[in-house]
Amino acid sequence: MRKYSVFAVAREALRGHKGWEKQWTSPEPRAEYDVVIIGGGGHGLGAAYYLAKEHGITNVAVIEKGWLGGGNTGRNTTIIRSNYLYEESMHIYEHSMKLWEGLSQELNYNVMYSPRGVMMLSHNIHDQQSFKRHIHANRLYGIDNEWLTPEQAKAYCPPLDISASARYPINGAALQRRGGTARHDAVAWGYARAASDRGVHIIQNCEVTGIRRGPDGRVTGVETSRGFIGARKVGVSAAGHTTTVMQMAGVRVPLQSSPLQALVSEPLKPIFPCVVMSNTVHAYISQSDKGELVIGAGTDQYNSYSQTGGLQIITHTLDAICELFPMFRRVKMMRQWGGIVDNTPDRSAIQSKTPVPGLYVNCGWGTGGFKATPGSANLFAHLIARDEPHKFNAGLTLERFRSGRLIDEAAAAAVAH
Repeated sequence: MRKYSVFAVAREALRGHKGWEKQWTSPEPRAEYDVVIIGGGGHGLGAAYYLAKEHGITNVAVIEKGWLGGGNTGRNTTIIRSNYLYEESMHIYEHSMKLWEGLSQELNYNVMYSPRGVMMLSHNIHDQQSFKRHIHANRLYGIDNEWLTPEQAKAYCPPLDISASARYPINGAALQRRGGTARHDAVAWGYARAASDRGVHIIQNCEVTGIRRGPDGRVTGVETSRGFIGARKVGVSAAGHTTTVMQMAGVRVPLQSSPLQALVSEPLKPIFPCVVMSNTVHAYISQSDKGELVIGAGTDQYNSYSQTGGLQIITHTLDAICELFPMFRRVKMMRQWGGIVDNTPDRSAIQSKTPVPGLYVNCGWGTGGFKATPGSANLFAHLIARDEPHKFNAGLTLERFRSGRLIDEAAAAAVAH
């Protein structure tokens, strides 16, 4: 596939932009593949790319029941950070952060990674103690994270209200300067293009209706709305629908699916230089390249496969944003959307082999799935190709829910970020 460059743009401008190739092919499914990945989001497409690039496995199909990036990959708020608390989480998110930093060059596709900084506000003594604990743990592992006074936080983010009369007074903040944002749909498209260029089949509008197993219990392929597709190995990366897909193979996973909402404002001139979140108030905000204020809420309180969510959740979120940033009270909201997040009891992900030979699962990322995309995809490909985990995801197995060795990241993943 022809590489994108400034010279290619100039050349096609002279041709009326009629010479561009399709970014990825849409072939008919083969009868059988070495690996089938269920789920055409960033995690699934990325895993297919790394299977081909790093492990030489190119006879791979990514099966998506809708369109690429139509699930959580295209429905999140694009925040990237790695300042989690426990070793297992820090390893995988920092691995992901390092991949983010060079991903546009890796894929020859501008994913618009912007390390503008992610700042987490502290409103009370508990917040302060919790964030400083995170900061010290991160520094021990070589991950940047620092404590700011209210005045330093105001200097870093001028719209912040640090007055003592504020409803939620700010007594400091934790800042990861390498954190930031990226363009969510560009990530899916970039991985799809790069995977397709290496021979991976991307099959859209193809719903998986069953997982077939042989007499020995091993997976033999998947039943789909376009017929049976054989496979030696099957990887499930279906986010909020993981439980329903895994039930097709007779495997139960400890997940709960809930709606997660976000919304954007009318476009404004550049005014908000970073990402700011508040775990206590349950809201966070950044500004997109188009000028929209991107605002996220916490998960809805009920379990559902709906992509809508309750009105009271975003109403509460906007109340919180107006308390933190009074200058935005007259800004008009333009649109709202929701995704389906898959949360585990300990708010940490699962990347694991399953009791079914040849069946692998990548799930439970909850509100942290987008930031983990390249690292998760890279390590899931390693797990599928070698039938054993990488040292960075060795602790994210299903077995921890039997042994009780949980990875409790509820404090680091308290809101949708």
